[in-house]
This record gives sequence, structure tokens and C-alpha cells, in this order.
Amino acid sequence: MKKGQTSTSPKEAIFQAAVSLFYDHGYDGTSVRDIAGKAKVNPATISYYFKGKQGLLEACFTRFFEQYLQFLQEEVDALKYIRADLCLKRAVFKILKFQSENHQLSRFIWREVSIDSQVVREIISSYLMKERFYMKCLFEQGMIDRSFKKQPISFLVIQLKSMLTMPFLNSQHLREVWQMFPQEYYFVDQYYQNIDQWINLLMASDGSTDYKKELII
Repeated sequence: MKKGQTSTSPKEAIFQAAVSLFYDHGYDGTSVRDIAGKAKVNPATISYYFKGKQGLLEACFTRFFEQYLQFLQEEVDALKYIRADLCLKRAVFKILKFQSENHQLSRFIWREVSIDSQVVREIISSYLMKERFYMKCLFEQGMIDRSFKKQPISFLVIQLKSMLTMPFLNSQHLREVWQMFPQEYYFVDQYYQNIDQWINLLMASDGSTDYKKELII
């Protein structure tokens, strides 16, 4: 091993191989043997760490949603001392950055959620309930403290969820953007500003902010 390099554990190598293959070929189009070959491990090693392919599917959802929901929970907790609109904007920025850094996993997760299979529904039902709860908390508090204009919260949750997920469902368009603008986080900065403008439209007064100064996270 070269100086400065870090070794990847067999478990992590299996996980990364699975994410890459699920991204390229889908869950049903990927076999345990495919994953073992890409990770350079024996198929029995996958059973040891993940109890098979469905265990890997569950691991993908767990890793994605635990981080995704943590960003929302952090900002719900911060409502005690920070305005709801700023908490919402910070959550959006964190989530976009996380999804961009893990775009293959994000693309796979949202694609599987859109298929809505029985297996996926069983795995993610509690995650999606928490997501909805946290988003509702952010909008409700904004209406309580009069940062946001009164409007149906369920509709706002649908809009926000759509804006956060759609770029990663349209991965071909996203790849084209990254090819045109390879600078780190260019997409995050530009797309965030679009959602920032949407949030400003929800506000009871002019909510425009210098997000680079305000998004101290």
C-alpha cells in the first residue's frame, strides 16, 4: 500500500460495489455474484456481513436516510433559537450537498422509492414518516412565528420533497451539468439558490438573504 492511502474494509468494499451496481443496473438486475466480483470478495463474505442481497438493500436505505434525517432533525432542534426560514434553508443546503457527494446512492434510493415495491415499502415506512414529521415541524414553526404565510403544510411538504429529489432522479441531466461545470459544489450552490427563492416566496415579508453569510453550518 502506498504511503497516505487507507485500506477499505471488506464490508465497505462490498457496500460500495453494491451501490455502484445498483445504480447502473438496478436492484433486480444485480446479483450477489456481480457484487462479489466487483468487490473482489467471496460471495460467502456478503452473506457474513449483510445476510444476502436484501440485507445490502436495507443497508443502502439505512445509510442514506439516517444521514438525510439527521440534517432535518438538527434544524428542527435548532428552532428553539433560530428562525424557521433559516433552519429550513440550512437543512436544504446540507441535504443537497450530501446527495451530491453521494449521487449514486441518492439516485438509487429515490428510484427505488418511486417504484414503491412491497420490500422497499416495508424498509422505509418509518423513515418517510420521520421525514414528513420534520418537514412539517419546520413549516409549522415558521407559521407560528409568522416567518411564513399561512398555507396548506401538506402541499409545502410535497413541493419541498420534489425539489430535493428530482435532480437525482434525472441523473442524465445532472451529469451534463457536472460535465459543463465541474467546479466542486457548483450544482449545489446554483440549485440551492432556486430553492432559496422558493422559500423566500413563502415568507410573510421579503425573506431574501445572503445565503453564503447566513448558512453557517
